[in-house]
Formats: sequence, structure tokens, C-alpha cells
Amino acid sequence: MEINPRYGGKEATCEQRQALSERVAAWNATQGRKLRPVAEQLSQRYIAGELSLTEINAQLDRYYSTGQRN
Repeated sequence: MEINPRYGGKEATCEQRQALSERVAAWNATQGRKLRPVAEQLSQRYIAGELSLTEINAQLDRYYSTGQRN
């Protein structure tokens, strides 16, 4: 398996990223929260290997700093 420096050892594969995303969704559900559409889209891109968590955080920071709310 080729190592991608964008991802840590526990998120190296699509399956690992999917499992992490599912754990986050389950945790949010216990708190009565659900991902907004923009965050869900970014999560799917993370799972697909298009974005790292750092890139997602940067995009969410930009999204919310412009005052958008979905």
C-alpha cells in the first residue's frame, strides 16, 4: 500500500476514512446533531481521498467566516 502523507495511519484507506466518518456521525447523533449539507459533502470528499481533515477544516473555516449558513 502506498502511503499518502495527507492521511495518518488510521485514515490511510477509504475504508478507514469511512469508518471514522461513521463514528463521528454516531457521536454527533448522541448529541442530537446532524451534519449540515456542506459538511456532509466535505465528508464524502474526505472518504474518497480528495481532502484531508486539515483541508476540510480550512474549507469549513472559510465557509463560516463568510457568514453562510446551510
